[in-house]
Amino acid sequence: MYRQFFNWRILFPFVAILIVTGTIFYSKYLANKIAEREKQKVEEWVEASNSILNPGNSGDTRLPLKIIQDNDDIPIIWTDEKDSIIDHKNLDSQKIVSKKNYVQEKLKSLKAINDPIIWKDPFDSTRYNKYYYGHTRLLSEVQYYPLVQLFIVGLFIIVTIFSLRNRYRSVQNQVWAGMAKETAHQLGTPVSSLEGWVEMLKQKATDEKIVRELEKDVDRLRLVSDRFGKIGSRPQLEESNIVTQIGSMVEYIRKRAGEKVNFIINSQGETEIKAKISAPLFDWVIENLLKNALDAMEGKGSITIDIRKTEEAVNIDVIDTGKGISKQNINRVFSPGFTTKKRGWGLGLSLSKRIIDQYHKGEIFVKSSEPGKGTTFRVVLRK
Repeated sequence: MYRQFFNWRILFPFVAILIVTGTIFYSKYLANKIAEREKQKVEEWVEASNSILNPGNSGDTRLPLKIIQDNDDIPIIWTDEKDSIIDHKNLDSQKIVSKKNYVQEKLKSLKAINDPIIWKDPFDSTRYNKYYYGHTRLLSEVQYYPLVQLFIVGLFIIVTIFSLRNRYRSVQNQVWAGMAKETAHQLGTPVSSLEGWVEMLKQKATDEKIVRELEKDVDRLRLVSDRFGKIGSRPQLEESNIVTQIGSMVEYIRKRAGEKVNFIINSQGETEIKAKISAPLFDWVIENLLKNALDAMEGKGSITIDIRKTEEAVNIDVIDTGKGISKQNINRVFSPGFTTKKRGWGLGLSLSKRIIDQYHKGEIFVKSSEPGKGTTFRVVLRK
């Protein structure tokens, strides 16, 4: 169904994925460059700090002091050779005061980020210091920026696909509604003409049985025209007796089903169960379900219509003893054009779902199905 939809629109997410992939690699490159620069900066700071502390240094200290002052963003903790903390720099002063083991915990996190820089005492080879350092905010932002961008682009792609999908469905709905209304319009003229001819036959000495049958067929055509005319427009829902409504449709199908098919209506002893429906469209749904059940049973078996009312809804189960539906096809039975029959357009169940979901604000679904044993369709009408 979405073949045309994806043929020309697949380019957009593909280009977006290429852009994000390129950004990720470039951000990784920048992050590595910044990490190298930060390591160099820490090494310079270590040399400058130890140069000032060196008692034998009597030269100009302005450059080392400048290097030390410029490093105001890279967190550093230095320890002795036994990993005992000596001092720290650029840590959160508030957390140092409020959190008891903050410096020790920070040291653990810095150890996981970078290898330490080792400075050995020039006067005592057994003594050395380890300088553990972390990342600046800039490096963290560069590292996480691709993930943020990936999330935003992914969200954009999802929203775009859903909006285009909804637009596609909207156009499809308009086409369906247009075809239905045009069909109703085209049927209107010949049906009206046939009604006139039937009236003329009544006035003449014509076999009454033939006239009655013709009248039934004309009424049937008028009903079909009325159904198609209601597709695409909001039908008027009226409170009706579901038991009577389904009973009349079962009688209509019974006459055309043959003697080997048994019909059972189980309304739990209720003779009147009310629900708001559009009678012509609701009859169309029941007719489609019954016809599908007949096709699945291939002319013999039983069809049970179970009607139950609850506090929130009226549930109608159409149960047949046919060949059932395979698991891979259960989710496709309501798709337009899907059919397992040699003849047919695969539109009956699709229209039924549209009628129940959109016009009656209810539900229709396959409640259960087992190959070789039968299928149960459920229609839910909200109170």
